[in-house]
Amino acid sequence: MSTNTPVGTAARPLRIAVVGSGPAGVYAADILTKSEAVKSGELTVNIDLFDRYPAPYGLIRYGVAPDHPRIKGIVNALHKVLDRGDIRFFGNVDYGTDLSLEDLRTHYDAVIFATGAIKDADLNIPGIEFEGSFGGADFVSWYDGHPDVSREWPLGAREIAVIGNGNVALDVARMLSKHADDLLVSEIPDNVYAGLKSSPVTDVHVFGRRGPAQVKFTPLELRELSHSKDVDIILYAEDFEFDAESDRQIQSNNQTKTMVGTLTNWIAEQPEDLAELTASRRLHLHFLHSPVEVYGDNTGEAGAPGRVAGIKFERTELDGTGRARGTGEVVDYPVQAVYRAIGYFGSSLPEVEFDHSKGVVPNDGGRVLDSSGAHVPGIYATGWIKRGPVGLIGHTKGDALETVTYLLEDRANLPLAAAPAPGAVVELLESRGVQYTSWEGWLALDAHERALGEKASADAGTDGIVRERIKVVPREAMVQISRDGVAAEV
Repeated sequence: MSTNTPVGTAARPLRIAVVGSGPAGVYAADILTKSEAVKSGELTVNIDLFDRYPAPYGLIRYGVAPDHPRIKGIVNALHKVLDRGDIRFFGNVDYGTDLSLEDLRTHYDAVIFATGAIKDADLNIPGIEFEGSFGGADFVSWYDGHPDVSREWPLGAREIAVIGNGNVALDVARMLSKHADDLLVSEIPDNVYAGLKSSPVTDVHVFGRRGPAQVKFTPLELRELSHSKDVDIILYAEDFEFDAESDRQIQSNNQTKTMVGTLTNWIAEQPEDLAELTASRRLHLHFLHSPVEVYGDNTGEAGAPGRVAGIKFERTELDGTGRARGTGEVVDYPVQAVYRAIGYFGSSLPEVEFDHSKGVVPNDGGRVLDSSGAHVPGIYATGWIKRGPVGLIGHTKGDALETVTYLLEDRANLPLAAAPAPGAVVELLESRGVQYTSWEGWLALDAHERALGEKASADAGTDGIVRERIKVVPREAMVQISRDGVAAEV
């Protein structure tokens, strides 16, 4: 490329690749297109969005429970951004396999990594490796129809423990305890419905290490629990402890006040004799419990761990600052499955520095750093891979704004792409036989999934079940439907 070609103008737009099409990636792309420099005509940008999955939306499609009421609003917002036509989408393209960092540098002036976090954080207690012990993130991927996980899930447990007091823990507990028929109005895949329908579960226990005022879930998630039909919620008076910091949080934080108020109302309305509760399933909320050990029944094959038979907790108490300390009292719950939902953890990216202790790409405000702590020119990060899996989806906008602001500040010093023509990366993918999908392909897949829902609703006849969509699960089918849909329009 000629060194005097004006980059960022109509003659040569600034070329930017965003890796990851979840909220973090889409927000970053959207903020770039709406930046003051672009709106004023001072700068022109050309953005390509890459995702390893054939469909867009990342966490929203594969990390949020299908019955969650917020999904539609967020999906609609992301859809509007990508449907404008000024951001290209390349699905089924795996960074590190189909494209290298060198490839991206060759075709783009800057790269933003927005790959999120999909693995479960570790819980290092004895017995966590027993059969019947699962990661909550893995279970979420299964019930959300993630194309890279098994389509089967072992659901033979009657009594289940869920460890964690965040939104994911409540999602996992709700999906385990909710009757499968009540999920048909969501986009639940058929294999997930069949698995949950056969589940013999009667009791799901959710455990948090601190008290009711320190929970990390939101009022919306808490209220969703009470919407499950034929599921009783059970709380325990001995778990309701409030120290000085709890009182301060209740008085100063409306969200905490709302959640504590909801929980205390529930326990006040709960009958003293739990035998009066008549639902076929029960969801127990426990506080002030710190996991100590998962124990098994030693029925595994020779050299293999046994199956989960129960879990032990140490009772905790608040120390006046909102933190919990052990009391020495150990309590035992017989369960046949344990789900840890204590957080997500990021995965390393080829050719990019990674902090394995924090699960993030080292960065300074989104500017990716090398092993010496120096900014790598032209390389940026946003979302959970930048700051860790904390905060709600709404926080991702502010996070993306920070990253984009620094990128725009750096634009005069970015290492210029050697092959910036928009068609060059397409030729590269095709030369490597990558079966990439497009935004038009997603529209075809979206229509296909909705048509499956309409057919299932019609087949239900007078049962009155309306299925908005049925999610396609196999990757090969998603790619085929997407590409065939585009070919049919040509």
